[in-house]
Amino acid sequence: MEIERKYRIGRLADLPKHYTSFPCHAIEQAYLCTDPVIRIRREDESYYLTYKGKGLLAREEYNLPLTKESYDHLLKKADGIILTKTRWLLPAEGNEDLTIELDIFEGVYKGLILAEVEFPTLEAAQTFSPPSWFGEDVTFSGQYQNSRLSDPTHKLQ
Repeated sequence: MEIERKYRIGRLADLPKHYTSFPCHAIEQAYLCTDPVIRIRREDESYYLTYKGKGLLAREEYNLPLTKESYDHLLKKADGIILTKTRWLLPAEGNEDLTIELDIFEGVYKGLILAEVEFPTLEAAQTFSPPSWFGEDVTFSGQYQNSRLSDPTHKLQ
């Protein structure tokens, strides 16, 4: 079960000055299907196939490893926009058990910045107080789900 909240960050200047001192990953992902969500992802030199159930705050998620060859083969079958981003992993201030996944998009969505935080329980997600640099909570809009962003007809508001 994946339990996460998602926030839109206004601009790079809003980010903490030291965010680049933390670990990061280069991510490329594409969608074979969006209902149900079936995604393939390259994260640095690792490859995955992911199934995600329905939901916004909480949903099922299963990851299966792929080889580079399998990923390359499936990438040719993907629909829509291939998403590319750098994901920075920042500790959540005041809660060492949580990690902020800060996604800075490239390509079609260059300039889009999202922060996601995964939680161990629904209660933890519902009582979370985001840092002051977080922008709008877009968890329940569905507007910024990566599977929606992959749709070439999807327009951000």
